[in-house]
Amino acid sequence: MNRLARRISRAIDTGGPLSIAAFMAMALHDREDGFYASREAIGARGAFVTAPEISQMFGELLGLWCVQAWRDQGAPRRAYLVELGPGRATLIQDALRAARLAPDFLGSIEVVLVEAGAAQQALQRERMRDAPVAIRWIEQWSAIASDRPIFVLANEFLDALPVLQFVMTERGWCERVITANGTRKLAFALAPDPTMLEIPNGRGAAEPGAVYEVSPASLALIDEVSGGIGRRGGAALFIDYGYCEGGFGETLQAVRQHKPADLLDAPGEADLSAHVDFAALARAAKSAGTEAHGPLSQGDFLRALGIEERAAELAARNPEHGTAIASAIDRLTGEAAMGKLFKAIAIVPRGAPAPPGF
Repeated sequence: MNRLARRISRAIDTGGPLSIAAFMAMALHDREDGFYASREAIGARGAFVTAPEISQMFGELLGLWCVQAWRDQGAPRRAYLVELGPGRATLIQDALRAARLAPDFLGSIEVVLVEAGAAQQALQRERMRDAPVAIRWIEQWSAIASDRPIFVLANEFLDALPVLQFVMTERGWCERVITANGTRKLAFALAPDPTMLEIPNGRGAAEPGAVYEVSPASLALIDEVSGGIGRRGGAALFIDYGYCEGGFGETLQAVRQHKPADLLDAPGEADLSAHVDFAALARAAKSAGTEAHGPLSQGDFLRALGIEERAAELAARNPEHGTAIASAIDRLTGEAAMGKLFKAIAIVPRGAPAPPGF
């Protein structure tokens, strides 16, 4: 049992079982021992590799997506360009490099990076020292002022937001919680009293043992982002792995050094994530007064933005890298890789033009 597990066990002894959401928050964001507190999570040495790390084409296309979305809404003279969870800052670097083709866009935006991890923020500051625009860091979305249009990029951000799980029992839906057994080892259990749940239509009947997984944090964020876009204008693009409409089942997983790990074994030493319910995101955006476009598969979205043409251009200029470029295209758009499982959804004000790619 590591140090964070012992602290969690003591917290359970004092306050009772923890929700899975509370456990995830501690395991990922505890300032002393959380996964993002002191380690490099992304890349070969981290737990996972994200699309921006696979190829510069990904961030370039998203940067140009922002430029076109900005122009579609009248090219406002003052706007925010926000990235949620910038990681190693690779995406925003590539996006801003591509946006140099639109100096009017760069002259109108202030970049805001939303990053709660101190180690990650320090890395981002180092890598963004020569950025062509002003950059500001904040720890959470609520710190963004609502005084101008907001253009948002979020790649593999929602999957790390906390989830709750409920299991269908003879008593009804009971929340799955985390307890500490006699040896203080962390374990899953079910709350004794059932919870009244409103299950979205289309999931079918829940058999005994069925698991319903929901992310209130993701839905709250979409509501806040959509509210800002609805009032001031802008657009948001979320790309993540997940599903459009599902039945019941659990997707929460732990990954440590690119390999599956036990969820409770060593909290803070593995990345925790869950598949994103894109249908729920779309409903939340519409309820907040905005329009949701998608979800589209990442492969279809990137092809619509011209990734194959960009790859051909790069390969023609750098023939020695042709094999690597083709491999990157396959990883980003292939159905057996990221192209089908990962999806994109965009949020714009009501009445705004459909965003690029949709």
